[in-house]
Amino acid sequence: MKKDLLFTPGPVNLAENVRTAIGKKDICHREVEFDHLLRSIETKLLQVFNINSDNYRAVVITGSGTAANESILSSVVGDQHILILSNGEFGERLNNISNIYNKNTHHLSFPWGESFDLKKIEAYLTQHDIDVVAMVHHETCSGMLNSLEDMGALTKKYDATFVVDCVSSAGAEIIDMEKCNIAFISSSSSKAIGSYPGLSFVIGKTAAFEKLKDLPAKTMYLNLYTFYSFICKYSQTPNTPAVHLFYALEQALSNILNKGVDNYYADLKNKANILRQGILDLGLKFLIEQKNMCSILTTVCVPLNINVSVLRKELRDRSIIIYEGKGCFQGKVFQVGNIGELSLYDIEYFLTSLKEILHDFVQIRNNNLSAVKEIYINDEFITENEIVMVAL
Repeated sequence: MKKDLLFTPGPVNLAENVRTAIGKKDICHREVEFDHLLRSIETKLLQVFNINSDNYRAVVITGSGTAANESILSSVVGDQHILILSNGEFGERLNNISNIYNKNTHHLSFPWGESFDLKKIEAYLTQHDIDVVAMVHHETCSGMLNSLEDMGALTKKYDATFVVDCVSSAGAEIIDMEKCNIAFISSSSSKAIGSYPGLSFVIGKTAAFEKLKDLPAKTMYLNLYTFYSFICKYSQTPNTPAVHLFYALEQALSNILNKGVDNYYADLKNKANILRQGILDLGLKFLIEQKNMCSILTTVCVPLNINVSVLRKELRDRSIIIYEGKGCFQGKVFQVGNIGELSLYDIEYFLTSLKEILHDFVQIRNNNLSAVKEIYINDEFITENEIVMVAL
């Protein structure tokens, strides 16, 4: 079977030993073998994030990254006031989730693809009694990497609990929970971590987990304190987990640790830089400045004469999978990821393929332009620019 190259922010192409791990022997999730497996995963998660295991715990949830976000937002607020910050699709999703569970949900929305306005946020915190602040670290709809340090400093100043969606940044960017005053982060198995979809996790301060005990439960399956209680008491999950996905996650975490976390991050940045320079060399432009990008995703503006859906299909015909833009970016951008088992050869193949496809688009445009000029050659009422627009 021909392999598709997943140039996406997840799911990703997997390492062979991760594929093999999912086929390990069947075990019961209430037996000691699973206890050992879950403890191993928690230890490795804390090591990957360079977190002190004395002060933090990690719980694993069977469900996508949205499950982890829903677990946090349904469990940490109670009757307090929460402020959701958004500058893209996934910040808006946090707001939608919070509104289901929390009657005191506040929302500050900023334009997609633009950084948060810290002055506006601080003014809002000054004028309102906010107990919890939630935001997305890497907003994949634009590729914007929002600053954790800036918001961490604000939440500390105003004594607010800070929770962060790190679904697509964890495993690719340094996340200093202590320095940035973060109580909880959420993430997923299927992005920069490099495992199968279907698992998510929450890492949190032990003291923050303990505080959840006194809050009323708003959900049963995703109650965050229940997950914490079970891992503390039994080294198990409260509900039946996707056991074989846990095997794969453990292997993916081992791969990162065996390579060295710093080396792993450096490799992702190197691939992103090679990819981005190659795209720039083709004369294309980016939606946001490179200094604001995460290490896993590049959002590229589409020239006027190119249909994104056609471009995506042309790449798919060459076994290359990319993302199209969403929301206000639909039809205007395409997105290219560089995580998972993508080699430098794969990146070069993508860039060569993109160059050839863009060349074909230009040829079609020029042919159309010539044909239109033939039609309007004697028409004094149409301008050269209008001829070009008709050709497009």
